[in-house]
Amino acid sequence: MTTNRTLYLIACAAPPARRLHVPIRAAQAMGWDVCVVLTPSAHRWATEDAPGGTDALRELTGHPVRHQYKLPSQPDVLPPPDALLVAPLTANTLNKWALGISDTLALGLVTEGIGLGLPIVALPHWNDAQHRHPAVARSVETLRAAGVTVLLGAPGFVPHKPQQGDPDAYPWQAALDALPA
Repeated sequence: MTTNRTLYLIACAAPPARRLHVPIRAAQAMGWDVCVVLTPSAHRWATEDAPGGTDALRELTGHPVRHQYKLPSQPDVLPPPDALLVAPLTANTLNKWALGISDTLALGLVTEGIGLGLPIVALPHWNDAQHRHPAVARSVETLRAAGVTVLLGAPGFVPHKPQQGDPDAYPWQAALDALPA
């Protein structure tokens, strides 16, 4: 399928990040050219503890996997995004993003994405104990007010008990369905 739309899949270090092939293939079937950007911790997971690692993601997408800012003298290696999918989104990244903190490439892209008016879909992944922290509700409200589609609650992500999450049940399709057609 020929694509003319680029989707940045920005993944944080949460168990569904070990299954990025699922949303990549589904987004490609929807006509998206997918580029993967990982938080530093997600990159560590991908290089040290994921089947195929970043090489498999690069092969699947046809693009390098990014996880850190490039030097000013280096060229951009990814096409500019038409939309951003932040999934899985951890509570840590959520709270930094809502405060406008851009200390990683992933956060820089999503923070800038709001200002650029890009369509942004965020699919959280955290447990219900983290969910009860007061900063989480404030951060979700802040991002929603800024135009981010945060899929928290059915049919999106519903927090689970600590150590009880099921990465195979992660609602990737709900996030993909929320992207612009």
